[in-house]
Amino acid sequence: MKIKHLLIMSSIIATLASCGESNPFLREYTTYRETPPFEEVKTEHFKPAFLEGFKQQNAEIEAIVNNPEAPTFENTIVAFEETGEILSKVSAVFYTYTNSEMTDELMAVEGELMPLISEHYSNITLNEKLFARVKAVYEQRNALGLNAEQLRLVEESYDSFLNSGATLQGEEREKYRELRAKLSQLTMTFGQNALKATNAFSKHVTKIEDLAGMPEGELAKAAAKAQKKGLEGWVFDLSAPSYSGVLTYCDNRALREEMYRAYNLRAVGGEFDNTSVIKEIVNTRLALANLFGYKDYASYSLKDKMAKNSENVYNMLDQLREAYFDVNVKEHQAIQNFINKNEAKPFKLEAWDWSYYSNKLQTELFDINDEILRPYFELEKVKAGVFGLANKLYGIRFEKCDKIQVWNDEVDAYEVFDEKGNFIAIVYTDFFPRDSKRAGAWMNDIKPQSNINGKREYPFITLTMNFSPATADKPALLTFDEVTTFLHEFGHGLHGLLSDVTYPSLAGTSVARDFVELPSQIMENWAFEKEFLSEFAFHYQTNELIPMELVQKIVDAGNFNVARNCCRQLSFGYLDMAYHTITEPFNADVVAFEKEAWKTTVSLPSPEGCCMSTAFTHLFSGGYAAGYYSYKWSEILALDAYDYYTERAIFDTERAASFRENVLSKGNTKDPQELYRQFRGQDASIDAMLRHNGIIK
Repeated sequence: MKIKHLLIMSSIIATLASCGESNPFLREYTTYRETPPFEEVKTEHFKPAFLEGFKQQNAEIEAIVNNPEAPTFENTIVAFEETGEILSKVSAVFYTYTNSEMTDELMAVEGELMPLISEHYSNITLNEKLFARVKAVYEQRNALGLNAEQLRLVEESYDSFLNSGATLQGEEREKYRELRAKLSQLTMTFGQNALKATNAFSKHVTKIEDLAGMPEGELAKAAAKAQKKGLEGWVFDLSAPSYSGVLTYCDNRALREEMYRAYNLRAVGGEFDNTSVIKEIVNTRLALANLFGYKDYASYSLKDKMAKNSENVYNMLDQLREAYFDVNVKEHQAIQNFINKNEAKPFKLEAWDWSYYSNKLQTELFDINDEILRPYFELEKVKAGVFGLANKLYGIRFEKCDKIQVWNDEVDAYEVFDEKGNFIAIVYTDFFPRDSKRAGAWMNDIKPQSNINGKREYPFITLTMNFSPATADKPALLTFDEVTTFLHEFGHGLHGLLSDVTYPSLAGTSVARDFVELPSQIMENWAFEKEFLSEFAFHYQTNELIPMELVQKIVDAGNFNVARNCCRQLSFGYLDMAYHTITEPFNADVVAFEKEAWKTTVSLPSPEGCCMSTAFTHLFSGGYAAGYYSYKWSEILALDAYDYYTERAIFDTERAASFRENVLSKGNTKDPQELYRQFRGQDASIDAMLRHNGIIK
């Protein structure tokens, strides 16, 4: 261990001598809580820091492989776990920026760095001497007196090397390098194309009569966009709040269709075409799987997940499709019947009509819609409610801290303290859409929790969304879906900030893809609880508590179009599996392939030429390849767990403590099925989900 620290110091000293102290990643952070000094970060800092990080980690690995002592858990597994300090620092900030602060200059740097990053990590996993030491520890693991977490780290480390080509030889090793480098480049290109295609479209409207039906708040946001561009009137784009506002409220059917087609033709042909990129990604993944002896990429990917294999994934998808599809058809027909009843000249329901008429039918049936609810969901109050829920369940509290530097003025930082007042984490929140920011919502680690050799590293967590922003005369008011999205990502955040493990690679959300959504999806259920909503849902103007009859309407409407929403998620899962269970090189038409893959779940087909695959970043640049099914897999776990969690009370601190102890704190220190059983006392059943959704009694 002393050799390692000497190498680190000599490397840092040499770098500082040649580069001065201008690069924040190449010196110790002296900021509050040793958080990243975002205010100092410049695009030109990233590449030199990565290069120095590669150099430092290579030196540390050389010290491990050249250690004359026999391989042990400490001098090999733990020593490797501790390598790459500079890389960890710069990577965390770099990926925060590429997700949320992307510029043309940063895209160029990303293009330069991705091949280098891929090569660096391939060099590590293909390092024969390093793998030999890891393997030696693995083979004697049961005789070393290791505790359960240490044993898990050994096994996970060994499997990681196996999955990354450590046993490949000769030409196969070089082929692996080529494929990993190519895949890294392709997924980066896909993500950049999707972002550029999203930003390339905007719709300028100059006549207010073309926007009949649009609520005042939606018009104000569109007017602000126009003003920012120096235009009169209103501007709409493909960011989630803007796009969904038109699709949900605008009476102008032609405008709804135009926006829908623009959104669903992103990166289909043209300057930012992703169709050819998809083919290359799918074929590169297939080639990787074949290299390891698997017939398809799904088999290669699923072996370490809860599902284990494609058969189990399809069994789950098929079981849900059988339970929900007929109900989905009835929901579709109900919307068509509503059109037939209310339109002077009835027409066939099309994809761009769904949100608009669903909103109208929901209002008729339940006297509730987003515009009725929005005034009660002012963002700051929702935030207080969500943070307050964590306090009730787990005793933790959040304090905003202006001492912590952030990457954008819209970002807030919070210190988190436990029930005894001890500091345990930092959470950054980034809520609103920007042209520099990718679509969607996500949680990420800037630094994972760890506690090696008694030195506790506290987790730094980001929560990123694309919510409806404030307007000139109104604060940010959320839709009910945005409230549940907040709870979802906050659940991921709890998984990270309540982590209590020793080794960073096992911390927080570093778990199987089909388990990671359990902590997030279970949190969504509190949005339907009267006791929870009464804690924070106050009208932003009158401060009136949300009426209990309105809360009851939320509960009553909770399963409105639930089957359609389920089948939509199933369609994405089938599409994902279709791409990743091919056994021959893929050269089909992407649009036609998509339609065929999900046809058994779709009651309302997409218009000719439309395609979501070309902007499906979860699959092609976001880590969910052969894993999108995990949302429904985890939902089954989450609803089963929620029934048990709240069996006695929705703020049951005893069950909360059990969930924290057995799930949230444990990271990847045990098999996820074992962790679930420790909390629940049994395996999950699909019945809880079917009951919650009203499919069965």
